[in-house]
Amino acid sequence: MPSTVVPAHGLDRQGLATPAALHWNLLTGSLVELAVQRGEGLLSEHGALVVKTGKHTGRSANDKFIVRDAATENTIWWDKNKSITPEQFAAIKADFETALKAKADLFVQDLYGGSQPEHRVNVRVITEFAWHSLFIRTLLVRPELADLAAFVPEYTIIDLPSFKADPARHGCRSETVVAVDFEGKTILIGGTAYAGEMKKSVFSILNYLLPLKGVMPMHCSANIGKDGDTAIFFGLSGTGKTTLSADASRTLIGDDEHGWSDTAVFNFEGGCYAKMIRLSAEAEPEIYATTRRFGTVLENVVIDPVTRKIDLDDNSLAENSRGSYPIDFIPNASADNMGPVPRNIIMLTADAFGILPPIAKLTPDQAMYHFLSGYTARVAGTEIGVTEPDATFSTCFGAPFMPRHPSVYGNLLKERIAKGGVDVWLVNTGWTGGSATAGGNRMPIKVTRALLNAALDGSLKNADFRTDPNFGFAVPVWVPGVADTILNPRETWADKAAYDAQAQKLVGMFIANFAQFEAHVDAGVRESAPKAA
Repeated sequence: MPSTVVPAHGLDRQGLATPAALHWNLLTGSLVELAVQRGEGLLSEHGALVVKTGKHTGRSANDKFIVRDAATENTIWWDKNKSITPEQFAAIKADFETALKAKADLFVQDLYGGSQPEHRVNVRVITEFAWHSLFIRTLLVRPELADLAAFVPEYTIIDLPSFKADPARHGCRSETVVAVDFEGKTILIGGTAYAGEMKKSVFSILNYLLPLKGVMPMHCSANIGKDGDTAIFFGLSGTGKTTLSADASRTLIGDDEHGWSDTAVFNFEGGCYAKMIRLSAEAEPEIYATTRRFGTVLENVVIDPVTRKIDLDDNSLAENSRGSYPIDFIPNASADNMGPVPRNIIMLTADAFGILPPIAKLTPDQAMYHFLSGYTARVAGTEIGVTEPDATFSTCFGAPFMPRHPSVYGNLLKERIAKGGVDVWLVNTGWTGGSATAGGNRMPIKVTRALLNAALDGSLKNADFRTDPNFGFAVPVWVPGVADTILNPRETWADKAAYDAQAQKLVGMFIANFAQFEAHVDAGVRESAPKAA
């Protein structure tokens, strides 16, 4: 298969000598054709490429390591990031280079991480699978073909699922390794076929680089209203981030990773990576439509090898089945993956304890507090004796991808909110009328959408507000089309004493979690903590 554009700055210029046939910057059709020929996947009846990732159907968070050296000693948040020595990384890299020499074929893509030219990074991705090359070409920003000949990589990712790491030699945990050398600008991914590792590695690069330029990197979705009003949606899995930002009346900037510069909110990516399990045409028609298009890659989606029909409800391969597709597969996507600086920030949480109101307005200090907390709660499992929901705190709504200390990102957010006069809203898409395990009901989606629309069109700012006695934020007391009682969660509980007791438990969880950040924030943020009785 002929390469599309071979840049002057080849692998030899990087010291990566290999006798492998190099397939440079192949386009979608060629990569799909090769993936099928090589037995990497099957075409579905509607043209999507369906692949399996083997035992790794998600990120291997415990197998990611960052080189600890003079450049990173005081810049990486070592409390939450694992380290390896420069010598251990050198051993991994030497073995990767040996593995490259043994490959008959390698696929190389030259891409951008980031849509705003002055803040993007040039990334070269070398893979042994054709479908991995298609995946990363889909997910990152694709240069114009005319620009590829002069492309010079700043960072290089080498992705070899067949590589088996040696913990004794490489200082890692298992045969799987994701090794990051920020000083050497190299990321090595071995022992896993889960393609999302490549995408998140680029996110980690930008999360490391951009704060030095005063640009806020964010794990969020973003869209634009008809009046040019950009909204940012933070939220962990299950809070509605993708669903609520995919609004047919607004233009989608992106669904997962963005930067906030002085002039724009810009997508880090050129594609989307959506969950597929139990996806329906009725609930999410735009995303569902991508499963029936040539150019989409479906990971761990069950397919009948004879009829080539897919079953999005079958989780026998993975609960975390995924689909990757170019962002322009979504009809209302932004042409340039960018929008103006935001007017509104939405922090989504699914509070399974049933304590938080459906919407609250935050001050800049409160916004930083809740951003650093990154709270949501999941319904308790079926384990005997587990009777309460499970609280989850993921700082910055994306702790695994934040190499620097969270206070770096929190202070950037606070400064940008204050400077731009941005309105910040905490939206609870979780439970009301009780906890998820004790009589509560899921927050009606029509209530969430009504409140969200009022926040985005500016009308909610003019509402009358009360101060929440537990969390101190401002809660509207009346919004057209929304029942007054649902705005005050205590009034939705039949047992008010039970609500008060559960609220204090949740307050205690917030306080205990935030103790790790108290020394890194100013008094205003510390005073934004919820109050214990």
